[in-house]
Amino acid sequence: MTLLHLNFYLAFMLSSLGLAFHRTHLISALLCLESMMLAMYISMALWPVENQSPTLTLTPIIMLAFSACEASTGLAVLVASTRTHGSDHLHNLNLLQC
Repeated sequence: MTLLHLNFYLAFMLSSLGLAFHRTHLISALLCLESMMLAMYISMALWPVENQSPTLTLTPIIMLAFSACEASTGLAVLVASTRTHGSDHLHNLNLLQC
């Protein structure tokens, strides 16, 4: 494993650990998800270059489109929950309370 692969693997793992352990605000969870998608995007963009295969060059662009949709949906949920509950704390967002 090269140093470049190790950096992207560690960036993904640190983002997933941040998502698992820092669950106080919705914006921090969204930032951890975006950093996970960024690590995946960069590693998938460099993969066809390292393997010298031109058939996989469209995959990172499709993943970037899904990442943009995920970000816009997350921001819409953030705005909606802030308007209804007054803050973006995750302990306020309980589905069992109706």
